[in-house]
Amino acid sequence: MFELKVGILGAGAIAGTMAKTLQKMRKADAYAVASRDLDKAIKFASANGVEKAYGSYEEMLEDKKIGLVYIATPHTMHFEHAKLCIDYGKPVIVEKPFCVNAKQAEELFAYAKEKGVFITEAIWTRYLPMRETIDDLLFGGIIGEPKILTANLGYEITGKERLRSMELAGGALLDVGIYPLHFAMMVFGHDIKEIVSTCTYFETGVDASDSITIHYKDGKMAILSASMVATSDRQGIIQGTDGYMIIENINNYETITVYNNAHKKILVKKRPKQITGFEYEIEACRIALKDKELETDYAPHKETIRALSIMDKLRHKWGIKYPCE
Repeated sequence: MFELKVGILGAGAIAGTMAKTLQKMRKADAYAVASRDLDKAIKFASANGVEKAYGSYEEMLEDKKIGLVYIATPHTMHFEHAKLCIDYGKPVIVEKPFCVNAKQAEELFAYAKEKGVFITEAIWTRYLPMRETIDDLLFGGIIGEPKILTANLGYEITGKERLRSMELAGGALLDVGIYPLHFAMMVFGHDIKEIVSTCTYFETGVDASDSITIHYKDGKMAILSASMVATSDRQGIIQGTDGYMIIENINNYETITVYNNAHKKILVKKRPKQITGFEYEIEACRIALKDKELETDYAPHKETIRALSIMDKLRHKWGIKYPCE
């Protein structure tokens, strides 16, 4: 058994979810946590059953037992912290969005390749088993040829300070809009002809709600929306020549329901039992590391760069540029 000891860089809420997930996995372990505040790290470790607590990131990265680092700090710190992990030769999985923009991602991937260090993005919907189920059903032709998809994700999350902050690269796009975008990329690919978009703005200047329509060269179309000010049904719907498929919750696929052209339900697939869903990205990292790979097939580096490049262009159109850029 190849057991993976994971160091968690950052001690916020999503880090806690990862720690609880790791504690229930058989082949990975929440071994260490690091925060700039040692007391915070100690409290986090105690609350989440983590063995080691460090008061500096560098100190944790010197721990030779750590085989993978999970970065769970704010968006604007991802580049700096991932580069630090690479400097220490530590394989790393970076919470989404991988970086603030495509330029940062390209630089990190190149640096990791130069140093021979594994790195990937924790865009968890790419690792979930139901993603493969969707692919298999579409490949099998159950709805004929897919032509149109819609996908939305929205939460009323304006109470989170980092999402309102331009300095912390807040807004709907990087936090929730990334999921409908990756959903479209996974289903329809990246041979894009044109993107038409608009957004509304929060009082701080970040995007509050986004509308994105992607036209593909083969005539397909993806209609996406995201919001940080309103709750949505989170559905993804793929429409084809012989029927349509409804995916409940594109942020953690729950069910896939297929209908034929007569609107008759012909198939229902439910997601397999999971811990939180985070376990699949860690297991993918474990296998890649065991096989001495520098990336995973689930979230290839080129797909991370493509998504960030699209989001860069959207923000440019909307006139949103973060101070860190």
